Amino acid sequence: MTTQLSPAKEPQDGARERTIAPPPRSWSAPVVLLVFGFVALGVFGLLAPSGETSTFGIATSSDFFQIEPIALPSRVVGILLGLLCLVLAGVALAAVARHQRPPVWLVATFGTAFVLGFLVWTVAGAQISFTQLLQGTLALAAPLVFGSLSGILCERAGVVNIAIEGQMLAGAFMSAVVASVSGNLYLGLIAAPLSGLAVGALLALFTIRYLVNQIIVGVVLNVLVLGLTNFLLKRVLEPDPATWNSPGRFPNLKIPLLGDIPVIGPVVFTQTIVVYLMFAAVIIVHVSLFRTRWGLRVRAVGEHPQAADTVGIRVNATRVRNVLLGGFVAGLGGAYFTLGAVGTFSREMTAGNGFIALAAMIFGRWSPIGAFGAALLFGFANNLQSVLGVIGTPIPSEFMLMAPYLATIFAVAGLVGRVRGPAAAGIPYEKG
Repeated sequence: MTTQLSPAKEPQDGARERTIAPPPRSWSAPVVLLVFGFVALGVFGLLAPSGETSTFGIATSSDFFQIEPIALPSRVVGILLGLLCLVLAGVALAAVARHQRPPVWLVATFGTAFVLGFLVWTVAGAQISFTQLLQGTLALAAPLVFGSLSGILCERAGVVNIAIEGQMLAGAFMSAVVASVSGNLYLGLIAAPLSGLAVGALLALFTIRYLVNQIIVGVVLNVLVLGLTNFLLKRVLEPDPATWNSPGRFPNLKIPLLGDIPVIGPVVFTQTIVVYLMFAAVIIVHVSLFRTRWGLRVRAVGEHPQAADTVGIRVNATRVRNVLLGGFVAGLGGAYFTLGAVGTFSREMTAGNGFIALAAMIFGRWSPIGAFGAALLFGFANNLQSVLGVIGTPIPSEFMLMAPYLATIFAVAGLVGRVRGPAAAGIPYEKG
């Protein structure tokens, strides 16, 4: 007797089980958060001196209504903020255990709690004006925001702009000269972005037209502008500063009613015109890049120029326009140093802010809003080290200047998720 085996029934297509592999787990971010959480709890809380208070001034003399300074018990607040950091680190660990990335809001909240804990710890037994600290932070962040926006405009189109430092320095120089000769600060403000555009034109010419390495061209342009401005400063500006190097500076413009709101008013609505232009630039660049057809084409050129070319987008023409626009924006940031802060041009006055702007761009993940937040972090650290030096804190000022760079390293290493720039950035395009 022969037994006939019936073939196994194949499941229908709709009934087949599809197994989707979960994304790989990355424990680096929650582990780093956990370590810093214990640091916050131990150093800022448990090891803080008992009985000390940290006092923060809130109101200014021109506010619509006055708020008394807030005195916080340093040790208690430090412990509470440290515990909050540990709770957030635990939430991040749970998210990774579920094969999810820690959300951006969690990392931002952790960073805010950590910075506040550090601030309470360092100010223990002293008093600072919290409002003036934030006001100075915003002002110092202005050139970094302009520089990072310049880098975003260029790299989103596929061109690495290392020449931001030179563009800002050219803007600072020309704004001082034109404003001094004409006696008009607004003419100097117009001359600054035009000089940055001129440096951007050289960058576009050599990198896009002649396909020279973008990094090398950027470094050369920085050295060129540095040498040229130093030469003109010594031979022209210094012999006759009254004619060539006395532009003055823009006063703070207080917006009626809004400028009288405690904290927000002095910080946001009592600034120079350069800071107000910074707000407008962030909004315009963000909307243009992510909400318009032009922005879609620019991002396509930066990600896959060959595909963009096949649908009729002129790749190199788009890159040239963005490099020129990036130089324009960076030059406007240079005007902050002369017309918005100092009131005169000095040797190498940009002091590496163009390179810091590149770090802010990376930390902000090539997004105008993210770069704005990263620039605020750099500005906060820069301003805080000056404030802590006044009250005599034992923390070395060099540590405060180093802190934003450490934060950038952690960000690039994956603390806030995978950080990847435009795929075609730095790669020249030849129409084939």
